[in-house]
Parts: sequence; C-alpha cells; structure tokens
Amino acid sequence: MATATSIVRSPAALLFAKVTVSDHKPTPTIQISRFPSKRSCFTALLSSLHHDNNNNNNNVISHPKPLSSSQLFNSVSNGSRLRVAYQGVRGAYSEAAAEKAYPNCEAVPCDQFDSAFQAVEKWLVDRAVLPIENSLGGSIHRNYDLLLRHSLHIVGEVKLAVQHCLVANHGVQLEDLSRVLSHPQALAQCENTLTKIGLSREAVDDTALAAKHVALHKLKDTGAVASSSAAKIYGLNILAQNIQDDCDNVTRFLILAREPIIPGIQNPFKTSIVFSLEEGPGVLFKALAVFALRQINLTKIESRPLRNQPLRAADDNNGSKYFDYLFYVDFEASMAEERAQNALRHLKEFATFLRVLGSYPVDTTMM
Repeated sequence: MATATSIVRSPAALLFAKVTVSDHKPTPTIQISRFPSKRSCFTALLSSLHHDNNNNNNNVISHPKPLSSSQLFNSVSNGSRLRVAYQGVRGAYSEAAAEKAYPNCEAVPCDQFDSAFQAVEKWLVDRAVLPIENSLGGSIHRNYDLLLRHSLHIVGEVKLAVQHCLVANHGVQLEDLSRVLSHPQALAQCENTLTKIGLSREAVDDTALAAKHVALHKLKDTGAVASSSAAKIYGLNILAQNIQDDCDNVTRFLILAREPIIPGIQNPFKTSIVFSLEEGPGVLFKALAVFALRQINLTKIESRPLRNQPLRAADDNNGSKYFDYLFYVDFEASMAEERAQNALRHLKEFATFLRVLGSYPVDTTMM
C-alpha cells in the first residue's frame, strides 16, 4: 500500500517538516454536460510553463524565504498587488473572499479547485483562497483531500458572510421559474426557501457560473442562486434577497501559499494538522487528549477515509473490516508556543502519520 508518511525529529521542525504523500492521481470532477465550463487560461499557462521548464533545465528559480506573520499582515494592509487564485468566475463568493484577504489584489479565476492549487505551485499566482467549510452546508471535502495531495501551506483564513439572492433575467417573474441553478452548497443552504417556492434544483460548478449561464442563454424559466455582485456583473434582476435558511451563513476560506509563514505569538493563531492512527480502543481519545492536557482548544475535527486502502481487515476471527481514516484538526495555538510543540511531540508517539498544514493568524473580523 502506498501510504502517506512523515518523519518529524524535533518540535522546532514540525512546521517546516518535509513529508512524502501517496502519489496517486486525483479523482476527476464530474462535469454536467448541459453546462460545459470552458477551461481557464491556466490550462494553457500550465502547459506552457511545463514546456518551458523542459526546455530550460539549466534555469534556477530562486525561491523566497518563508514569510513572517508581520510580513503577512503588512502585505494585506499596504495593498501589495498579489495575484490570488480562486475557483469560479467573476462574481463568485471566492472572489469576494480573495478581495477581503487582499483588498488590492489581482483576483485570478480558475475553473476547478485543483487548478487553483496548481496555479500556486507553478508560480502563476502568489496565493490561492479556497473555501473549506460553511456554517450551514458543512465541510468542502474536496479541498480537504487536495490539502494533502498538494504541498502548499495554509498562511491565513478568511471568514465571509454569504448572502444568497435568487436572480433571473429582466422581465422574468418568480412564478415563471420552474428550476434554479447553483453550486450544491448554495442549493443546500437555501433548501427550505427553494422548496417553498417549488423550484427544481440543478447543480453547477459555482454560483456565479450559474448566473452567467442564465444570462448568456437568456433563460426564461430558470433562475440562479448567486450573489448580488454576480447579478450586477451579468445584468440579472434580483427577485429575492437573503434566501439562505439561516441569516448566520458564513463560509470559511483558507489562504494557501508555496511557503509557510513563521508563526508568532503577538496575535491569535490557529494551527491545522492532519494525522492517522492505528486502530484500537481509545486511540482517538488519546490523540485528542494531548491537546486537552495542555489547555489547547480544538475548533475543528474532520475525518476522511485514507485513499488507496479505505478498508482493512480487523485482527479477529470474524473476517470483519474497518475504515482507515485521516483526521484533520484545527486548534487555537501557534507553533511558536511550547505547549503546541509538546502536544504534537506527544501525538506523534502513537500517530502513524502527522503533517502540519499551517500555523496562521485567526480571522477575527466575524467574531
């Protein structure tokens, strides 16, 4: 079995540890044939860059040093024009999150989440801002899997209040609609409202793409769940505002970079890790206890089946099988703190795999 492995030899090396992960191809994303999305410019750019690298093997790229937490804050406040990738088209909530993180950035659309990861890795952009969880719809599992598959580092987070609108072409009334298009998460977040209206739902890659499709094809029986910004960009009329089932609808985004930041202790910090454990009674309890023993608060735990070997035979005579899991955990502490280093040193005593995904400043703007 090709499994993910990581060797960390000292607490100080935890954040910058080199890891080896299983080398398998990502599962292709299913496209809806009715709404073919055009490949973004990154497909050609990635191909061009790969070709250039093959022809210029003697060229050496000078990689930057890790950013400090103070440099990260300065890059936001002084308006450095970074290129920031996001998934979707113009008007997507991810674009708004990128602009919240870096107000004067050049927001660069990508057709898929994986394309945004690759854009950072190939030096086409400086950062990527990608959704990881929503207060109503839950986790975006695809991005959890991509965090492990790629070698990027989490350098920040953005929390964005999401306000969905039901939009349609001008002249179309609510009673004219029979269906609505949007991202699956957006449709789930507006389930009660859409059920009351009596609209059938159809999923597309993102909310803004749904609005663009409705406008481009001048549909009269179809609306979209999207942002007011998307409605303005694509010339659509807003039939209803704030149609999400809960007014406290917040999406949390991760900011990804090629290099980690050097964690500090001057501001609130969060650390994200992923680990796996051997099967056994109380093993997960022991893993989480390493944080409780040091008064470290956990803010998120997510489990994902371990790829390549999701099932393993149990050590009994019944022929039973169980899942192997990866556990993604966020906790409120900086890797600059001794208690965080000690907790991870303790955890790796019985973890079969451990990787620090990033230690980064907390977004306190939504608190």
